[in-house]
Amino acid sequence: MSAATANGNDEDLRSRGQQNPLASQRTKQSSVPTEANRTGRFTGYFPLSYKEGFSQWWANVSSAKAEHAVMSYIPYLKQPPTHTQTGKTVSSETPSTSSFSESSGDKVPAVQTYSNSDPYGPRQWHSKLVKLSGKNRALNEFSVERIDEEIDQNLVMLHGYGAGLGFFYKNFEGLSRVKGWKIYALDLLGMGRSSRPPFKLNAKDRQQSITEAENWFIDALEEWRVQEKIDRFTLLGHSLGGYMAVAYALKYPGHLKKLVLASPVGIPEDPYAVNAEMPEPQDSTLANEFTQDQQVDVKDSSNPRIPESAKIGDNNDFFNARSRAQQASNGSDKTPPPRKPLPKWLTYLWDANISPFSLVRWSGPLGPRFVSGWTSRRFSHLGSEEAQALHTYAYSLFRQRGSGEYALAYILAPGAFARSPLIRRIQGVGRQYLQPDGSVTSSVESAGRKRENGVPIVLMYGENDWMDIAGGYAAEQKLKEERAKILSTATAEERKSDNGSAKVIVIKKAGHHLYLDGWEEFNEVMREEMEDVSRHGKQA
Repeated sequence: MSAATANGNDEDLRSRGQQNPLASQRTKQSSVPTEANRTGRFTGYFPLSYKEGFSQWWANVSSAKAEHAVMSYIPYLKQPPTHTQTGKTVSSETPSTSSFSESSGDKVPAVQTYSNSDPYGPRQWHSKLVKLSGKNRALNEFSVERIDEEIDQNLVMLHGYGAGLGFFYKNFEGLSRVKGWKIYALDLLGMGRSSRPPFKLNAKDRQQSITEAENWFIDALEEWRVQEKIDRFTLLGHSLGGYMAVAYALKYPGHLKKLVLASPVGIPEDPYAVNAEMPEPQDSTLANEFTQDQQVDVKDSSNPRIPESAKIGDNNDFFNARSRAQQASNGSDKTPPPRKPLPKWLTYLWDANISPFSLVRWSGPLGPRFVSGWTSRRFSHLGSEEAQALHTYAYSLFRQRGSGEYALAYILAPGAFARSPLIRRIQGVGRQYLQPDGSVTSSVESAGRKRENGVPIVLMYGENDWMDIAGGYAAEQKLKEERAKILSTATAEERKSDNGSAKVIVIKKAGHHLYLDGWEEFNEVMREEMEDVSRHGKQA
């Protein structure tokens, strides 16, 4: 691919990746001059009618039933197991009387699929609520494992902000084809169908508040790991889940075999203070998560900003083909235009820690209609029934009691850039000194302590991702520099046993939710990464 193609120009990029979020909706509507077209933009942004929205609000579908409906789209799994004990339910919420288990407990019998109906079986599927220490602390867990095989590897999947494990429904079957693996998906504490304890911080200063907010999530993950008796595992985190995966690796070292960050939030330090290759504000802000049309993301497979080599997942050097020499030769080495300030109302709501989900809860019967403004674009590439199931699932989660969502304002500044950027600390993943008990604090000199010998890190982005891919390349470079620095003084045996590596992979025809938009390629890449872990395990 030429440098011109790799870099492209800003105008072309905006026309491809940042098409007006209502474009597909208006295209569908333009051929028929309906009343909705003539009455203004509001209907376009929120396609669910008032009547449909009220009907959905009145039906009050439980999050358990909504999750079950989404999981029913998993291939070969006709009746997914779904426990009905949501961590903190709406007062009027009741379990469904049909279509899924009547059990009101936190655990239901596993469901098995056999080779006569499951070509990749037999497999066993589980759903349960794992209770943790303290008051009202529990994690929602969904898992699948192969039957009659020794399980020696574990994959744990973490969702993004405000989402739930149900969004991984297109990945469970594909990833559980790998022999010797058990797949876990968890709802973060205070999100999804996990319990929703009050979110309170005791810290007095900025850095302590950030750390305490991170710990709120990752301490629960570590307690879950201990309960499940898992020593080491592969961790996959999407968006905010990716941010928390890095925070977990730094606080609880020695437990990861591989770290996969799918469009992680929070890597760049300040995207407006670096060179022109950084995305402009409208390309990399949280607002795009609620406005970008996924039908456009999925169809556009020729984003000029991303080199072809990155799309197939090779080990790229820093910014790959985007060297300054190539920039200069294409006239693209320019100072980026001043960023457009965020709306004052958005900054006010963010600083006041008022989440988008608060607005959904406060709006009552209008809630489903507001949510349709996001779901109609996010799932526009899916079939109507499948998209409706995901819309219902999303609304069932968004309307629950606020909890973990309130951590966001302490972790991210307005615009979705981290208050403590991962680029400052990601190089510490897999490179920390350990105590026999696994802690990183010790009075023993570093020379007398064991050090982690590196963790392979994979950063994955969608081809049309609004998240900043340049941050991924910067993280890759920083990780490689740290490895080179450590190995420069290492013994021959230490160099041979080092497992550290970093690479950036881009999933074609996908946006921020790459595991859903480009699920086939995503699953294929993940299976390759899992097989790699298995091979290294056999060699160890």
